[in-house]
Amino acid sequence: MKKLLLLTLLFCCTEINAQVLRTRAVTLMGSRFDITIVAKDSATAEANIDTVIKEVTRIENLISDWRPYTQISQVNQNAGIKPIKVDKEVFELTERAIKLSIITNGAFDISFAAMDRIWKFDGSMKKMPTPAAIKKSVEKVGFKNIILDKKNSTIFLRLKGMKIGFGALGEGYAADKCRKMMMARGIEAGIVNGSGDMNTWGKQPDGSPWNIGITNPKRPEELFAIVPLEHGAVVTSGSYEKFVMFNGKRYAHIINPKTGYPATGLSSVTIFGPSAEMANGLSTSIMVVGKTAGLQLIKRYPKMSCILVTDNGNYFCSPNFSIDKYLVK
Repeated sequence: MKKLLLLTLLFCCTEINAQVLRTRAVTLMGSRFDITIVAKDSATAEANIDTVIKEVTRIENLISDWRPYTQISQVNQNAGIKPIKVDKEVFELTERAIKLSIITNGAFDISFAAMDRIWKFDGSMKKMPTPAAIKKSVEKVGFKNIILDKKNSTIFLRLKGMKIGFGALGEGYAADKCRKMMMARGIEAGIVNGSGDMNTWGKQPDGSPWNIGITNPKRPEELFAIVPLEHGAVVTSGSYEKFVMFNGKRYAHIINPKTGYPATGLSSVTIFGPSAEMANGLSTSIMVVGKTAGLQLIKRYPKMSCILVTDNGNYFCSPNFSIDKYLVK
């Protein structure tokens, strides 16, 4: 269910009214993070970039399912054995993920971490997996087997071999937390972009909004649209680089955790809204459920809007958003 980075940040570095812009790219959560801070001077900007890095690292050390000492890894190691007490922050993130799973009827599921990786998108696959292999690949996947005990703040996975992971929410959650932290510290503008989970606030030093370039899935070297964003989040899930073709049908690298089959029909989904965490969950879910169900799903969230691009290059927007004025001609 991992997305591809389809967003490009377009900005100028003009220093006006004693405001400077500094950007740093680092690897966090196994992905690239681009952190941009606008501050009164370079030292303040760089110090706050350091603070963002520390906060993302703190979150990673709570929720990573690759590091054996994290709370989520402890939950996974005790699947089918016993509940594990976790911090309130971890519990509530898991709670929100399960709520999204219920809303999407399993199109989103943090227990996808236990899925067998039988689909290969590196060019090595010569034939489709058998229906039996596909069914077996998701036998340990199922959010209904995640048991939450709010009173004791514990998480229990019913089945041995089950795993949960936040690869489809973690970067967005971190971006949300860091934006909130920076604003509380008096940083009036910046961007935290975690592997395409982008959170913006304020404006560039010259007073213009941040410009977000969205890649054209049919021609990846070109931009499809450039959208100004002053305060909010934007996330794109896409499959234009990672897919396989069998019998004339395109199968995306984003897998339906309920069925084990790859998503089909959409090549990219871009979500705008107040939260990168929620935008991430919705973009992944809509890739799985497809155009019709996806446009119905987004209606449940009036503060969120979307752009969907189908495999044949047609695009569709939610009723509360018009892309036409932002299209690259």
